[in-house]
Amino acid sequence: MTKFPHDQFAKEYLQELLSPLGEVETSKDVTAEVREIDVWFQPTSVAEGEYVQSLGLLGKMAATAAIIEPFRNPVAAEGIFSCVVKLLNSRAELGRRANREDQRFEERQLPMLWILTPTASELLVNSFGFRTPEASEGWGKGVYFLSQAWRVGLIAIHQLPRTPETMWLRMLGRGRVQQGAIAELTAFPVNDPLRVNALQLLYNLQANLQANTPTNPAGDDEDQELVMAIVPLFQQHLQEAQQQGIEQGIEQGREEGREEGREEGREEGQRLILESFLQVRFGELDPLTLTFLRPVSALPTAEFTMLLVQLSMLPIAQTDRQPVLNLLAESILNNRFSESGQLEARPVTLIPNLLSLSPENLSLLLSELPQLSLENLIARLTKRSS
Repeated sequence: MTKFPHDQFAKEYLQELLSPLGEVETSKDVTAEVREIDVWFQPTSVAEGEYVQSLGLLGKMAATAAIIEPFRNPVAAEGIFSCVVKLLNSRAELGRRANREDQRFEERQLPMLWILTPTASELLVNSFGFRTPEASEGWGKGVYFLSQAWRVGLIAIHQLPRTPETMWLRMLGRGRVQQGAIAELTAFPVNDPLRVNALQLLYNLQANLQANTPTNPAGDDEDQELVMAIVPLFQQHLQEAQQQGIEQGIEQGREEGREEGREEGREEGQRLILESFLQVRFGELDPLTLTFLRPVSALPTAEFTMLLVQLSMLPIAQTDRQPVLNLLAESILNNRFSESGQLEARPVTLIPNLLSLSPENLSLLLSELPQLSLENLIARLTKRSS
């Protein structure tokens, strides 16, 4: 469970969007009193072209080296001072490195500090002397700068115009601003890589927010609204993958002269969803988990959807896959034997014995499961474990 899900989301989100343009580090230490830079960006290519344009305002920020500090709550004066200290420490570190390497220190190598805040009061902006750039500079409403020598910019996300150019930054706002940006994401083409990657990060954020709920029962109404805003995206993703699978299954059924194309398509769609979902949540899938993909995808849609909800409530862990495997095995056994009512009376060792099989033996057993009675299954597992 991530303690600060919004902070983690902001770092991973910016890293995902900026990595095609240069080197990105998150939680980067700087010298002096140790302070972490949230996102450090060093461009490795000229910030131009179709990809940069697709990022809009964020792409324009990527024209230079940058320190990016996203705030979930409105930044206060102390927060701005802390960010500026990070900038000055980074500048000093770059200067020392240039001296050690006997290189000339050039102004263009200095990073730009970008402070991203969901809101900013006029009093705060004026107290630091932030200025609004000229219209000819092309930054637009909601972007402020200190004098040129400071290389400090502040973006008040709530003031950004609701245009495609600002969507990627508005995704880091709060409340209706963030929810509006999430809704706009649904209009992107289904196969757009930016859309796919953003959805995966949003699903992780949703899962972390839900996982944090038990430790904070009072909750954050805004976080709950955010979770609800992400749900339609998940449902849309589900429908798109199912439709893709249905079309593939129908085509396959036509080629093979069968009538079961639509059902095969539904199962293929669910398999694609489950595989993608597990990879996003838990990383690379091990052979035992992969063995469950095909039989689980054959579950009725209602049971399959409920399984996804249960999986989304598990903490994100790259090492302990046991809870995931338990849920997958339980869903298959319940679907096969729950109507008879026999499963509840059986030993609790049934699932552990099932999961102790090798991927090859498990695959064989699962393929034969529709023809096995519960007694046959228990006998098979007991024989293998003895």
